[in-house]
Amino acid sequence: MDSLTDQQLLRDYTERRSEPAFAELVRRHVDLVYSAALRMVCDTHLAEDVAQGAFVALAQNARQLSNHPVLSGWLHRTARNLAANVVRTDVRRRAREQEAATMNELLAAEPEAIWEKIAPHLDAALDELSDLDRDALLLRYFERKSAHDIAQSFGISDAAAQKRVTRAVERLREFFSKRGVGIGAGGLVVLISANAVQSAPIALSATISTAAILGGTATHASSAIAVTKVIAMTTLQKTLIAAAFAAAAGTGIYEAHQTSRLREQVQTFQQGQTPLTAQIQQLQQERDDATNQLASLTDELEKLNSNNVELLKLRSELALMRQGQGAIPTTVKTTATEPIANNEPLSEEAGRELGRAVVRGEAGAFDKLLAESKAEHKNLNTNNVGLDNTKKDESASRIFAPLDAAFQVIEDAAVEGNPSALEALSRSLQIQELKGLAVRSLGQLAGNGNAGALEILLHPEKYGVLLSSSVSQLQPAADKGNQNAIDALAAVAKNQKAQPLWFSTANSLANAAAAGNPVAIDALINMSSSTNRNIQNAVAEALRRPAANQNAQAAEALRLMGQSVVPPLGQ
Repeated sequence: MDSLTDQQLLRDYTERRSEPAFAELVRRHVDLVYSAALRMVCDTHLAEDVAQGAFVALAQNARQLSNHPVLSGWLHRTARNLAANVVRTDVRRRAREQEAATMNELLAAEPEAIWEKIAPHLDAALDELSDLDRDALLLRYFERKSAHDIAQSFGISDAAAQKRVTRAVERLREFFSKRGVGIGAGGLVVLISANAVQSAPIALSATISTAAILGGTATHASSAIAVTKVIAMTTLQKTLIAAAFAAAAGTGIYEAHQTSRLREQVQTFQQGQTPLTAQIQQLQQERDDATNQLASLTDELEKLNSNNVELLKLRSELALMRQGQGAIPTTVKTTATEPIANNEPLSEEAGRELGRAVVRGEAGAFDKLLAESKAEHKNLNTNNVGLDNTKKDESASRIFAPLDAAFQVIEDAAVEGNPSALEALSRSLQIQELKGLAVRSLGQLAGNGNAGALEILLHPEKYGVLLSSSVSQLQPAADKGNQNAIDALAAVAKNQKAQPLWFSTANSLANAAAAGNPVAIDALINMSSSTNRNIQNAVAEALRRPAANQNAQAAEALRLMGQSVVPPLGQ
């Protein structure tokens, strides 16, 4: 295999499903892919997940890449795209945690103390903003206008108005940060909303209004009469009158001012509590959502870790995602011997014969199959000590080849309705060592009309099956127009948290969409919003056939993606 090129190995894999060929590709490029992922995600476990995802994508896209000149470049780009999705998710999570920490600090501190640091610089900070940013900020938080009101004032869209306000708040926060006042954007908005505008005394409004009216309406004649009367008074009279008036007016103004001030302080305090409560509720909701997502991911990870076959052999995971159920390639040429008595490995032919014995319903055949599976797992764990990844893959391929061959015979018989084979698959689904191989057979059974197999694939979490496995295995049923299978795949396509499965989902929906199924087409259009190039290519490939069949929605989606409507050659 060392003498073959990457393109030759890919063709060998796509044409004959040669697992040694794919194992050689993994051996050649796994270090490059893992290293690229590790540099971006900075976590060994996440880097392993990204590397596995990249090779899953390679297996699914092998036929299109068989003539690709430089496979390492494609793998590097795919690993970067997958790692970028992981990093973006982590950044969003950290941002939410940081905002929550900032709000906790704000609520724990004395609001007056923080406001005393901000208040002296607030007006200078506003002067630093552009006219439009300052106007937007004043309308939103000083005059308490909505984004819609601001948009109408500026003659722009609501989204543009909200963006302008957000930008203005961020620039204001940067201004205070440079002056040693550290506070988050959310906390700054809360303090400005609660404290920036204080109610003026009621008496002041009356005084200003009266002065303005007198200044604007007095005529020269009335002014002259008033001046004459004042001059006619003696100095003592004017003094006494002024003193009496000042005393009476001063007492009333002072009392009104004190009452107004207390009333406004109460109102300001009540108004300030409302945005704080809303902020706390929003942060609690985000925390709950993050907790639920973490629980879901942890559950999925536990399922992955529990499936030894899928974790120990990358090829088994890839087999779950390929189209159809071809024969498993053989790599071992040993002589058939008794596997349990002397611990010697079975040959592939002996594995097939063991599968035939299970299909014939021979007594003890299934127990022997289970014993062989346990022996192969034990053999793998024993012989893999001290081996590098390449040697481990080769060892797994040799050790598990007889068991794969046995299950291929059982699967073929189950599709034809053999009761012993169906019973064997049913029992295998309850046994951890055999579950991975049994799930691989469900797709063909479901596509052949087996209601039990379809039920498991439609509700994988109920039966302890990985969602990634059910997505790929639902394709045969979806190809035959089973609406339940199509609806289940469409649900995955609408779940943003399931984006790592969208590539496989697009492939599983391709034939249903080509047949004009509206649910399948809508699901593909929904996935076209993904920024992952591999997913975009898979979606575009699946939409070309319905678009060529005059489906307007598919054609429009391809146009927005910048893709050609012409179907691929050979379709």
